Formats: sequence, C-alpha cells, structure tokens
Amino acid sequence: MSDVDAIDHVVVAIPAHDEEVLLGACLESVALASLAAQAGGADVQTWVALDDCSDRSEAIARDAGVRTIALTERRVGSARHAAIANALTLVGGIPMSSVWLAHTDADSVVPPHWLVHQLRLARDGADVVIGTVRPDFRDLTDGQSAAWWRTHVPGQANGHVHGANLGIRASTYLAASGFPHVPAHEDVALVAAARADGARIVASDAAWVRTSGRRIGRAPDGYARYLRDDLEALAARVGDDRAAEIAML
Repeated sequence: MSDVDAIDHVVVAIPAHDEEVLLGACLESVALASLAAQAGGADVQTWVALDDCSDRSEAIARDAGVRTIALTERRVGSARHAAIANALTLVGGIPMSSVWLAHTDADSVVPPHWLVHQLRLARDGADVVIGTVRPDFRDLTDGQSAAWWRTHVPGQANGHVHGANLGIRASTYLAASGFPHVPAHEDVALVAAARADGARIVASDAAWVRTSGRRIGRAPDGYARYLRDDLEALAARVGDDRAAEIAML
C-alpha cells in the first residue's frame, strides 16, 4: 500500500447551530462509526463547530467527549472550515494524503460502517467520497415521502453532494482551498474545486446517512428548503417525463 493510499488518521467534522435536540443522537452514531474505524487501525478525532449556539449544544458535545471550536459566523462553510483547520493543527507529522476528513451534520445519524466504507474507498484511490442521504420519514408528510421514493432509487448513488455525507482526503481538501465561508452550498463548491484539480471522486449509496426532514433548516438554502419547496414538484416532473416517454413507445 502506498503512502498516498494509507489512511492513518480520520477527522470527523460536524457544524452545529442550536442543535440540542438532535446533536446527541448524531454524536452517538459517530462514536459507533469511529469504533469500527479504530478497529481497522485508524486514529479518529471528532470535532463539533459550535456556531453561535445559545442552547445546550456545547454541553452535549462536551459530555460526548468530542473536541469543540466556538464561532459566531452563522455560516456553515465557516463552521466546517473552523473544525478542520483546528483538527489539522493536532495531526502532527502525518502526511496530509494520509488524513481523511469525514463530514456530517448535527441533525444527521450515520450508519456504523460509515467511516469504514469511506476509508475502504479512499484506500482504493478515492480522493473524495460523495455519499447519499435519506430524510427521516417521520418528519415528512405522506406526499413528501411518496415524492422522495419516486425520485430516488435505493442502492443507486445520484451524485448529489451533501455535507451530511461527504469524505475527502486532507491533501485534496487543502489543494482545493477548503470550504468557502458561505451560508450554503459550501459542500458543492468544495467538490467542484476538487474535481477541477483532478481529484478522483467516487459516489456511493452504500453508507447512506439519515438526516432530519424538518421544514425549517439552519442553512437558508439547504436540505430542509429542498424537501419543503422542491421535492414534490420534482417528483411531478419525473412523472410527466415518464408518461411522455411511455407515450412515445
């Protein structure tokens, strides 16, 4: 195994803005995923970027034993950037090509094999892993749930970029200048920059992440807005396109 393929260290970065209701479950799931990765020989550190939190998010993170960084930007790009910047100062002399950065959100729950799966792809040469997400269907209306299943195929990676399920080699991250300091779509911008730099990007649905289906999200143009405003209209267009396709047969 070459040095560039070996992953010695993993950083999990989680932005949080007043997430006391959901953060605990997120951190519990990350802890389980970390244990699995550690069993495979990787060192894992988890960071929560507390972005202008006025609730119990800090206490929850402290009780979970993870590292924290506080800021008051209310921009998810800044929060993700701050977590990674602080984490990398503690990595030491490890080559950045051997450090893996895994990203999720405070309102999300990752599967136990989340990190193991990303690391397997990284060791096969991936520089970026784009994972999929599924909403918590308990938060959706019947119409939204039906629309989601109409527009998604389980087991099929759709290539959409989600900060709630994203992994990237630290050397690739730094070459792409990291997350931009923006309130939304920082994940899409990072992957676009990595792709422009020639990074090997792999999309996978094998370790999907469950994320909140709430109607009002923390990011102004994030997943909550998509579920609320776009999902059912998209499903209707898919249905119209399929009907037209059948009519032409």
